[in-house]
Amino acid sequence: MANPSPTTRDRLVNSAVFLFWDRGFAGTSMSDLLAHSDVNSGSFYHFFESKEALLREVLDWYIRGLRPYIAEPAFQADDDPIARIFAILAGYRERILQTKFRYGCPIGRLALEIDPENQPAHQLIATNFKNWVGVIRECLDEVKHRLPRGTDLDALATYVLVVMEGGVMLSRSYGSVEPFDRAVSQLREHFRLLLAPRSAKQKHHMRLKKRHASR
Repeated sequence: MANPSPTTRDRLVNSAVFLFWDRGFAGTSMSDLLAHSDVNSGSFYHFFESKEALLREVLDWYIRGLRPYIAEPAFQADDDPIARIFAILAGYRERILQTKFRYGCPIGRLALEIDPENQPAHQLIATNFKNWVGVIRECLDEVKHRLPRGTDLDALATYVLVVMEGGVMLSRSYGSVEPFDRAVSQLREHFRLLLAPRSAKQKHHMRLKKRHASR
C-alpha cells in the first residue's frame, strides 16, 4: 500500500527540519518555510503561533527520532556495546560523505545560533544532547565491569559526544572527512587502553615510566 500523503502540519515540520539544518534558524524566513512546504500563511498559523513554536516542534522531532533513526540501526548492527558506539559514529561519517562535507549536526548548529535567552528552545536542545549521551551511557553500562574502577561513565559518554560534534564541525570546515576520522581513531585508541587487560595496562605504564626516566 502507498504511504499516505503527509499532512499540512507534517509538511511544515519536515520543511523546517531541512531548512533549519541547511540555512539555519535565522537564515530561514517565513516565506522560505511556506514555499518549501507549499503551505499558505493561514494554514501555518492554524498549527503554529510563530516560527519559534515551529522550532520547538522541530527539536521535539529530533528527540523522538533519536531511537529509531540513530540508536536502533546501530544497536541492530552489532551485539558488542563498544562496536555499537562506533556504529553510531559511522552513521555521522556517512552523512558527512553523502552531503559532500556540508553536513553539520543540526542540534549543534541550533545550540550555537539560538539566542541564549530563548530558554524553552535551549532546554529542548539540552534534552537532545542528554538523550544522545544517555544512549552512549547504555553501551558503557554493559562494559563497566571491564573499565578501570572509578571510571566516570557520564563523563566518558559526554566525551564521545564531544568527539562527534567536533569531528563533524571540522570536517565541514575543512571539506574533508579526515578530521572526523582522526578524532574517532583517537577515541578508539582511548577505549582500547581503557578496556585493555590489567596486565597490559601495567606494561604500558612501565614503558611510559622507562621512556620518561631515559630523558
